[in-house]
Amino acid sequence: MLTSRDTARKPAMRRILFVCLGNICRSPTAEAVLRAKAPHLKIDSAGTAGWHIGKPPYGPAIAAAALRNYDLSSLSARQVHSQDFQDFDLILAMDEDNLADLKRIQPEKAHATLRLFLDYAPETGQTAVPDPYFTRDFEGALDLIERASDGLIASLAP
Repeated sequence: MLTSRDTARKPAMRRILFVCLGNICRSPTAEAVLRAKAPHLKIDSAGTAGWHIGKPPYGPAIAAAALRNYDLSSLSARQVHSQDFQDFDLILAMDEDNLADLKRIQPEKAHATLRLFLDYAPETGQTAVPDPYFTRDFEGALDLIERASDGLIASLAP
């Protein structure tokens, strides 16, 4: 005889945090894209570094996102803190360096699962969303973010 414990499913990941270095390009863009595509999810973004705390996303990132009807204007940078590892189910890093930083600061009894965002877009053949602050390729970053967002949404479907 099956009990409710035997048939209980793992709860779906519904609280997602995107993380990049400064929280002014990649992670706020991912936050805005996923909010537009999946408004039922709790979504936020943060940076591993604290250089831009309280500042808006980088102007060219805002402009590139706006061309695709994503609004970054209400967002402001913040740094990852230990409570994020309890408050979110899934923390998605934009590259291996961000993932390594997250693993380094992750509390011992953390709730969140850590992954690379592009794990959800394996067809791209890439593991990192290149930082457009340095590459100046905001369109390319948006392409990757949209593809990974679609893959993430598909993975969350029942």
